[in-house]
Amino acid sequence: MKVGFIGTGSMGGLLIDAFLTSGALAPCDVLASNRSQGRLLALQERHPGITLGANKETAAGSDILFLCVKPLEFKSLTDEIASCLHSEQIIVSITSPVQLHHLEGALPSKIAKIIPSITHNVKSGTTLCIFGERITKKDKLELLSLLSHIGVPLEIPEAHTRIASDFSSCGPAFISHFLERWIEAAVATTGIDEALITRLAGEMLLGTGKLLTEGGFGPQELQERVAVPGGITAEALNHLRISLEGVFERLITTTHDKYEEDVGKLDALFGQNDIVRSRLDR
Repeated sequence: MKVGFIGTGSMGGLLIDAFLTSGALAPCDVLASNRSQGRLLALQERHPGITLGANKETAAGSDILFLCVKPLEFKSLTDEIASCLHSEQIIVSITSPVQLHHLEGALPSKIAKIIPSITHNVKSGTTLCIFGERITKKDKLELLSLLSHIGVPLEIPEAHTRIASDFSSCGPAFISHFLERWIEAAVATTGIDEALITRLAGEMLLGTGKLLTEGGFGPQELQERVAVPGGITAEALNHLRISLEGVFERLITTTHDKYEEDVGKLDALFGQNDIVRSRLDR
């Protein structure tokens, strides 16, 4: 099986690295193209044996093709490669605002969408999976099997792409910002070694994740077990509840507004404004 990647930047390169270091793919299985020749050569230096080429060559030679470009670059890319594709190939977008109907209307192939995460660097986290109408049960199992090497693949409805991405893909940045501010305050207030407190924070986060995914705890139950009434944790937790009032609602509104803006631009590029109007009418 040949797996191609058009776009080898931040996330495309991460996926290639993760698939190869996990053993899911061998270098001889991978085809790659990118506008930057420097990125391609760096990729080949890390993974000798991969095949580099132009977009059309990568598209034509792939059984599964990952499209790893920015949202507003998709229309020009699909125009470029459509004639090189056929109905048995699986095309996988990794860009959340690009809708299945955009690609199914532009390409002859089977269409899927995934939302990967930076956590795949350590073979962890969740890969969100959305499958188009042309994808068969066999295709779905093949993709899920491939993705299981770098994290936990989870199928979701396309309508929940944005909110699910807030947690699986954007979440590491949001949580890291919270920890960064907490660590800065700890160092400034107490003089504790930054490397030590950062290690403590990372181990705490890892353990908390395991309690939520493997330990049978929900978030509320976990708070109740740690925060003894009248204790230090409970008092600090009450401060957090007051300070964060409305923050997460505003966060969700911000990400959703940007997402809808990008979807609208893509509808216009792909000539599907009628589809977005019908979606808003429902």
